[in-house]
Amino acid sequence: MGVSLLPYPLLYTLSDFLSFLLYRVFRFRLTVVRKNLKLCFPDHSEAELLQIEKDFYKNLCDVFMEMAKNLTISEKEIKKRFVFENMELINAHEEKGESTILLLGHYSNWEGMLSIGYHLLGKGYGVYSPLKNKYFNNLISKSREKHKAYLLSRFKTVDFIRSNEKNGKYGLYGFINDQSPRLKPKNYWRSFMGTVVPVFTGADRLAKEFNFPVYYTEINRIKRGHYIAKVSLLVKDPSKCKENEITDLFTDKLEAQINKDPSQYLWSHNRFKLKHFAPATVPQ
Repeated sequence: MGVSLLPYPLLYTLSDFLSFLLYRVFRFRLTVVRKNLKLCFPDHSEAELLQIEKDFYKNLCDVFMEMAKNLTISEKEIKKRFVFENMELINAHEEKGESTILLLGHYSNWEGMLSIGYHLLGKGYGVYSPLKNKYFNNLISKSREKHKAYLLSRFKTVDFIRSNEKNGKYGLYGFINDQSPRLKPKNYWRSFMGTVVPVFTGADRLAKEFNFPVYYTEINRIKRGHYIAKVSLLVKDPSKCKENEITDLFTDKLEAQINKDPSQYLWSHNRFKLKHFAPATVPQ
């Protein structure tokens, strides 16, 4: 809580110090970061990869500090710092009592999406995996609810949506859809940043089951502490999509975003750990 009360100049001074510690002293997940970058950008020079690496740690620590700031930041301030574009697209569905699905990746300050509730007519739910530590889980939940956003356990998502639809309650359901699923026989495999990996398809299946329009959010940093989240239509009518088509469209969008500025992606996640299990029939 104390960190969240710091003025922004001090907050970012602390972020710079934390970045130095994580990168230079503790070398936090540095092996994973370097392995991921070399795998995804084989044609980049060592100097280019090193610059992405340095910028990544700076961005990561800014996200950490801004997460803490979310505990006390005002509605006015967060609206100024995290700006949404094209929210009228979502609002148009809400006016008709229709639910929507919103997809994004761990790019730029994804945590700023908790402020989307200020721009909705109804409720927005972020689908997540509950933390084992109840204190931190409750802290994260309260920080969301402060900004009119609500967490929804991924283990209860299907039943929750079915209940809402049965009772005529619409909502926006947000998925950060780019992490590695567990290895299972029925995994969907495809290329991501040039490497075949399993990908999550839960949001894809839900969109088709309920025929919810699907939107993508591209977040970009404008300057330090200031972001724009641009909402765009991904699929209007999921019932007409082929199997895993929505997942493919999402992944292609995310890849394009990463390639524009790789430093803002979450390279510390061991995203490619299952690549050795990839079926030989899936093209790179």
